[in-house]
Formats: sequence, C-alpha cells, structure tokens
Amino acid sequence: MAHIILASSSPRRQELLSQLGLDFEVFSPDIDETVRDAETVVHYVERLAREKARAVLAQFPAAIVIAADTSLSFAGKILGKPESKQHAFEMWSQLSGQWHDVFSGVCVASRIQICSTVVRTQVELQTLSHAEMEKYWATGEPIGKAGGYAIQGIAAQYIPQIRGSYSNVVGLPLHETVQLLESVKA
Repeated sequence: MAHIILASSSPRRQELLSQLGLDFEVFSPDIDETVRDAETVVHYVERLAREKARAVLAQFPAAIVIAADTSLSFAGKILGKPESKQHAFEMWSQLSGQWHDVFSGVCVASRIQICSTVVRTQVELQTLSHAEMEKYWATGEPIGKAGGYAIQGIAAQYIPQIRGSYSNVVGLPLHETVQLLESVKA
C-alpha cells in the first residue's frame, strides 16, 4: 500500500487509525475552518475534510491522505468547540436531556482520486445539573472538543445511548474510512 498520511493532529484520530494496524504519518494542515453563510453541517464537515486532504496532498503528492472533520448539530445549528466556560455551559444547556447529531466528514485522497463521505451518529445526553456541568468543566476535558465533550472520556457517564458509529463520535468513523481506503486508487 502507498504511503499513508493522516491529515490531523488529533490524538483521538491517531489512536483510532492505529486500531486498523496501518502504518501512517501525521501532518496537520492549516486551513480556515470558518462556517460559511447558510452552510449545513453535512456540507461543512465534508468540505473541511476535502480541503484538509487537498492541502496535504499538495505537499505529498505520492501519498494517500486520510482527512476528517467532526461537528455536532442540534436544532439545525452547528455546535463547534467551546470558546469559553460560558459557551460550553450554553451548549450543554441546549443538549441536556436531548438527542443530537454528530457528523464526521471523511476524505481519502490520492493524486488520482478523491473520495469522501459523511457519517451521522445520534447521541443522547442526559439532563445535566449545573453542578455536573461545573464538575465536568473543571476536568479540562471539554476544551478543544466539538460540543464540549469527549465520549471516550469522562463524559461517557453522561451519555446513556447512541445510535450509530461510536468511532464517528470520537472523530473518525472506522468502517467508512476503510471502505474509502479500499476504493481509492493510488
């Protein structure tokens, strides 16, 4: 198989990809992740995954590049990473006692072909008290996480159930990633 590069500095994505037994390098591109006007979460995550893959492929044209982007959606709005404690509490208050969607755009690219897909997982967040929010924020785990939580960490205690891919919620849907890898020509 060709040289594989993961276009992400996310330790979670690196751990997930390692589970597949693949040899890969990591190169994180610097791209603008601003949401465009009227952009849906599905279009947003797929666009970012494709832009990350193209940026890395431009520097390493002989490689196969795997790129991904994950965001949450609730009531038609994209919920990104918390910018502050107040922002995290606002997001958790919206999600508390509700189901929300986690979308990941995944792109696998070579100099010959670029393929991408979007995976959706539904996640239920229990009703959170203010004290639970304070306790969780104090752990530091919410910082830098889409929706302000990490399902693979402490936040697992607040998530009664999911519908769909667990690895998608962590940040890289493995089943779909393998399918894309198998379909892309080097």
